[in-house]
Amino acid sequence: MSAGRVLLVDDEPQIRRIMRTTLTGAGYEVDDAKTGEEALDKFRTFKPDLVLLDINMPGMGGVAACRALRQDSSVAIIMLTVKNAEKDKVEALDAGADDFVVKPFSTPELLARIRAALRRVPASPQSSPERLRAGKLEIDFSARTVTNGVTRSHLTPKELEILRCLTQQATRAVSHREILQTVWGPDYGDQVDYLRVFIKTLRKKVELNPDAPEFIVTEPWIGYRFTVRPEPA
Repeated sequence: MSAGRVLLVDDEPQIRRIMRTTLTGAGYEVDDAKTGEEALDKFRTFKPDLVLLDINMPGMGGVAACRALRQDSSVAIIMLTVKNAEKDKVEALDAGADDFVVKPFSTPELLARIRAALRRVPASPQSSPERLRAGKLEIDFSARTVTNGVTRSHLTPKELEILRCLTQQATRAVSHREILQTVWGPDYGDQVDYLRVFIKTLRKKVELNPDAPEFIVTEPWIGYRFTVRPEPA
């Protein structure tokens, strides 16, 4: 039984060959593309569960390809980058990526990230209303949108899960480890800097002033807290 279908997009033939062997050996069905344009064509026919997308490619780059995929698909997307700067990670997440992996990476790390990206277990309707309102903020979990009274933004799957985790425990400080393991699974727990990047992109969509957050506040040395107890909308 296949572990899932993965579309690998990278312009370096050697990397595609190595990663194809690795992923096939782990039980995934794999197709590959060397450009963003080719990836969009193959996406329509291959119908992958996850896209591994290199950020630096000739022609349509990874960020542009990610935005194009996100226009009409919720497929899991992991960006591959040789850059470790926070601005590059934020750019990838802003484009709609669920995760990012910095080259060079180990095989166990990549496979763990893929498993985490494919592990999407929605909360039950009984424990989590599909729409919540907190003042001018309205969250629609089923439509994956958030409206802050001024703008409406589309949430990536991981942003949605982080927000669900925080609102389900509103007014309580939720630890970094608890958020990471709830959203990404038991392989995570110590990646505080990693979580910080996701919170930064989420605040851009939730807060009127991301630099002075009203809803998602930092609890120093602990984690994050959603400050208002939302009500079903």
